[in-house]
Parts: sequence; C-alpha cells; structure tokens
Amino acid sequence: MRKMDFTYIVLILLLWSCKEEAKEKIDFPEESSVVDYVNPFIGTDGPGNTYPGATLPFGMVQLSPDIGIPGWDRIAGYYYKDAIISGFSHTHLTGTGAGDLYDILVMPTNSRFSERIKENNYKPFSKYNHNKEDASPGYYTVDLLDYDIKAELTATNRVGIHRYTFPEDAATAIHVDLGYAINWDDPTDTYIEKVNDSTLQGYRMSTGWAKDQRIYFVIQFSKPFRRYSVFKDDNPTTLPVRGKKTRIVLQYTTTEGEQIVLKTGISTASFEGAQQSISKETSNFDFDTYKKKAKAIWENELNKIKITTSDKDKKSIFYTMMYQSMLAPTLLSDPNGDYKGANDTIVNAKGFDRYDTFSLWDTFRAAHPLYTIIQPKRVPDMIRSLLAHYKETGILPVWSMQGNETNMMIGYHAVPVIVDAYFKGFTFDIEQAYNACKESAMVNDRQIDIYKDLGYIPVDEHHENWSVSKTMEYAYDDWCIAMFAKDLGKEEDYKYFMNRSENWKNLYNDKRSWLQPKNIEGNFIEPFVPKEYTPYFCESNAWQYYWFVPQDIDGLIKKTGGAVRFTQKLDSMFSYYPESTDKLPIFSTGMIGQYAHGNEPSHHVAYLYNYVNRPSKTQELTRKILEEQYKNEPNGHCGNEDCGQMSSWYIFSALGLYPVNPAQGVYLFSSPLFESTEIQLPEQKVFKIKAKNLSDKNKYINRIILNGEPYKKLFIRHKTIMNGGLLEFEMSDIPNDSVFMNFKLPELNKIY
Repeated sequence: MRKMDFTYIVLILLLWSCKEEAKEKIDFPEESSVVDYVNPFIGTDGPGNTYPGATLPFGMVQLSPDIGIPGWDRIAGYYYKDAIISGFSHTHLTGTGAGDLYDILVMPTNSRFSERIKENNYKPFSKYNHNKEDASPGYYTVDLLDYDIKAELTATNRVGIHRYTFPEDAATAIHVDLGYAINWDDPTDTYIEKVNDSTLQGYRMSTGWAKDQRIYFVIQFSKPFRRYSVFKDDNPTTLPVRGKKTRIVLQYTTTEGEQIVLKTGISTASFEGAQQSISKETSNFDFDTYKKKAKAIWENELNKIKITTSDKDKKSIFYTMMYQSMLAPTLLSDPNGDYKGANDTIVNAKGFDRYDTFSLWDTFRAAHPLYTIIQPKRVPDMIRSLLAHYKETGILPVWSMQGNETNMMIGYHAVPVIVDAYFKGFTFDIEQAYNACKESAMVNDRQIDIYKDLGYIPVDEHHENWSVSKTMEYAYDDWCIAMFAKDLGKEEDYKYFMNRSENWKNLYNDKRSWLQPKNIEGNFIEPFVPKEYTPYFCESNAWQYYWFVPQDIDGLIKKTGGAVRFTQKLDSMFSYYPESTDKLPIFSTGMIGQYAHGNEPSHHVAYLYNYVNRPSKTQELTRKILEEQYKNEPNGHCGNEDCGQMSSWYIFSALGLYPVNPAQGVYLFSSPLFESTEIQLPEQKVFKIKAKNLSDKNKYINRIILNGEPYKKLFIRHKTIMNGGLLEFEMSDIPNDSVFMNFKLPELNKIY
C-alpha cells in the first residue's frame, strides 16, 4: 500500500513520566484457547500501522483507541509508544499508509482532569500505560488514568459496544465528537439529533483519501442523559445541530463503580440502516455477552488452521497473522443490503454481503488466494462485491473503500482475484465477470491507452510515473484475462491478451539484462542505476521489480541468460546490501540484500529458486524471513501490514506453501515452520501437513510424500488441497535439490 510521508508532530512524552516499560510479549497458561494466543499489538509500533481495537472478521466496525495526534506512526489512530488516548472511534484502516476514517469519536471524562494540549487540537485526553491495557480478538480495554475510568470495547459486525466503569463524580461526561479528524481525514458535513433521552442519531460526511465518505449512526445509552452541551465549531448551540464540526457532551452523575454501556450502529446508507444494525445484532446492554460472542466467532475462524508447535512465540505470531488476515476487506452493506455505492448512490446488495476496503495491489498476491482456502463461503460475496463496483462505475476497483474508488496504486488487480476464483470453481456471474475484466483492461485512463498503443508505459514528468511497474503489472493481469478467455472459448480475446501479456519484454534491455524505462521514442533511459529508487518503479527499484513476471518465469529465465545466470542474479538480490550512503525510502524495510520484505513486490521472490531446481535456497530464505521479519512484539512487522497481505505471506510460508502466480491454482513448496498443521475444509474434509524431523537446523526438504505416495513436484494444486489428504515433508539439515531433478518448469506455465 502507498506509504506517504507525514509531517511528524512531536508529543512531549516527558510530561507523562508515569508511563511504564512496555510489555513486549504475551505469556500464556499451559492450556488456552487459540484466541488467547493472538497479540493484537503486533504492528502497533514500527512500520506495521495496525490498530489494537475491537472488530469481528471482515466487520464493518473497527472500534479502537485514538491517540488523537496525526503523523505517519499514528496512521491507524494508535501508536504503541505514545502515552495518551483522546478517545475511541469506530472505523480504522489496518496496516496501510493511508490516514483516513476515525469516524465518531467517543471519550469519557470527569472532574478529575481538565488539561488540554495543542498536539491533539485541545481535545480531552488521558494518560495510560500498557500495564493497564489489554487486547484480544473482539475486545480491547484500557484504564484512563487521569480520570480513573476503565474503558472496554467490543463489537458485532456493524455495532461498536463500549462499557465505561466510572468513579463517583458529579461531573462525569461522555463526549461524542464528529469534528475530530487527523491525517488525511476532514469532515465536510456533520449532524447530531436527540431521538429520546437515551438515543442519539446523526451522520458524519467526510473527505480524505476516499473523497465521499458517509457514516450514519445511532447511539443508544444504557443510562439516560438528563443534561448535555452541544457545540458547532466550538461554539455553544442547541440540538439538532449541523455543521462541519459538531459535538455533544452528555453529562452524568455517577456512583463508585457505576457502568454505562453505549451501542453505536453504523451505516453508509441511512439512519434506518444504522438502527437496523443495532436491532438485528444486539438485544440488550449486556456487554459481557457480546464480548463472549465475539471471542467465540474469532475462535471458530482461527481454528480453521490448527498448528502443533512447542514454540509459544511462533504460535502467537501465527494466530495473530491469522487474525490480521481477516481484518479486511470490510463489510459495507446494511442488514437490508443497502450501502453507499461507488457511483455515490444508495445501492442494494441482493442476496450477498457487499464488502469494500479492497487493497488489491497488496492482497491479490497472497491474501485472496488464502481466502479461497479458509473463507470459501465469503469468496463469492467478495467477487460479487468487485462486480458490484463494476456495475456502479463501468470498471473494476483499483483500491476501493467506503464506497469510493481511491485509484491508489497500479494495475487492475481485481482481475487475478476474479480469475483465480473462477478457476477454483466459485459461483458468480461468469459472463459479467469476464466482461468486467476485459473492459477494465481496455479503458483509456491510468495510461492504459498508451500501453495499448506502444506496448509499454513510457516515462513522463509525473512524480509517480511508475512506467516499468505499470507495464509489468498490466502484462500480468492481461495474462489472467487471456487464460479466462481461453477457458471460455473466446479465442480472439485469448490471442489479443496473450500478446499483451508479453509487453514486459518491450522494456527488457538485453545488453544490460535489466527491465529498464523507455521514453516515448522507444529509447532506454540513461543513466540507469538499478538500486536507485526512481519515479519509474512503484515503491521499489529495478532489483525488486525485475522478478515480477509470474505469468512467464520461464521467459524471464531465458531473457536473463538461462538457469545458471538466473540463479546468480537471484543470489545477488539477497546478498547485495544497500550502502550506508544509499537513500532508502520509507517503504524499503525488511531488507535482505536488495530484497525488501516490508513491501509487496518482493514477496514471491524467495520462491523463484524452485524454478531453477534450487529449492533448498527457497527453503533457507523463507525460513530466514519467517524467523527474522516477524516478531511477537509491538514492532513485530517489518513493513505495513497492508490489509492482510503481510500476514497472509506468513501463513502460507509457515505452512510451506506459496502462490507465486496468484491466479494459477498452485502453491510452490518451501520449508514448513510447524511439526503438524491441519486445514479445516468444507464438507468436513481436512488437509494435513506434517514435517518429520523438523528443527531449527532441519529446514531442508529431503523427501515429500502425498497421501502415502512419493511426490517429486515442487508444487501442489489447490484442488488437491481442497480434496483433503496428507502431505508429509521429511526434513534434513542437508540441502537436497536432487530429489526434484525430474521437475520440469513448463509444468508451471498453465492454469490448474
């Protein structure tokens, strides 16, 4: 996902010296549920940009604490190293580089503390420390130390539920602030009205990364509010109130230990949708019941893959990655199917749940292939959601959220997601899906018109020209369309898109053995330094994008000079480290040589040794990445988590599998991380993976057995996994590439 710099706003943390040393890891009892191994704080420090708050799998609500201060580190609203909390808002993005959402901020206060600071725009806040904070799937709690208020959060799919435990105070207050905004987010129109003495409703319209965001809400309170103060642009006013920045302060008198519960239903379509969310998903104010339900839902989802390991840190990382892989896409439609469409009208999803937050440049690589295994019931609705966007706008989404096209990043990567689902047998409107793929590849914006004309994207003066990256990614998506067309008997389209899929060759400089930018006249741009980060490559350099030809690795090997030269270049990729004087951008993290695990273009590269019969190097490198680039601590991600992609890489690789070509229906092998794994499949089928003699040293595959028979291929088909069975790896401390010498690369040049 795009990682844009922000102006850092410095918070003087020394004012709050009571903050204690952060607890970096979680200790578990000997017997615990899978949920107890999840550490939602992984990624809340460093570049991960995750949030620790309460949500359900793919839920509409992400109820999470907000520091209240803008900046790159606080892009998800929360930053582990900070010392204050300014409230709890209901929508957040997971692991992206885009600062948006943070809708409907709620903050409890009382008479014990009234300090304000410029850094959070003089909003109420409280100090906190991590010893009085906890999080687990579907639940978050923290003590607001300055007020002696305990805050607890849980959620249903569309309802955020708060419980605040107060001390005795005659000036207790609950603030609902619609003007609160940080980073790219900016309210354009907000509204609050009183429905009765325990219910508010309103809306927050805003712009930012997504230009037309609409959140309607209904908040129900377990204790009626007798008095309140209303503000418009910080000036006192009365209800109902409408303006760019509105807020209400509900005033209570509380006794020691008194609890007040809030339920906030949200909708992108209407007040009725928000009220329906509350009515359908909640029946009372029993916070503990909703918390238990959330835990049970997460327990069921996380148990879709069961692992056996004595290493509790690895178990915690694995199940946290499972958890984070299910935080996006997010539910967009109401219980009655209504949602704000990408054409800015209210649309109804008939017979399916409409999802959005499609970070496709990231998630087409591993997250969506993972969903075809562990989310088979949701995949058809995700595909229908992509097709709904097509119906609303005429093209498939690039990077969509909250019923908006952000046009972030490049490619038309809804295509491989749809094609992968088609070949794996998921049900949706096939003809409509094909038309959507084809038409999205034939538009004349995003330089596709130039690409169709020249066969490549030339350099221009735009600061994000990304000419080489666009050419390569368009070419891959074109291959996917070609395979789709071929299977549907559309021979003319097949030939046309197959020809376009080879456009990457138009930028290959045979003299230098690099994919290199060209000008509009067809001349290679010089000087050209492959390790430099230039406008010609999307968040990468020439080293990192060289390998993105998943549709034709055989062709790339031949262009490089054969298997030996290809292997040598791969070796250099992982050994040619940046020099101290090199200027590395913010997205170049998790570096192993020129390999950057912190950003998506590198994610498949370690698996390419399989294509030149050197699988032991893949096994060695993937083990290294698994163990060094993921940690059971807040700074546990080496880069943006990116809506499930970083997590999904870990899940696949820990199983010893990875979809190098995400639309091909096969997974290449690597060294598994666990002694035993069970994948729960539909129709009560189970696919088991066992690694015999596994240890830190025994990371090399010596032999593979599938369902009791010797297996000498370097990949396994998706269909084989979904039928259930047993895959056994015999592990050794000695590399053994000879066992796969009969493997032929052309076997990986087709759809399975």
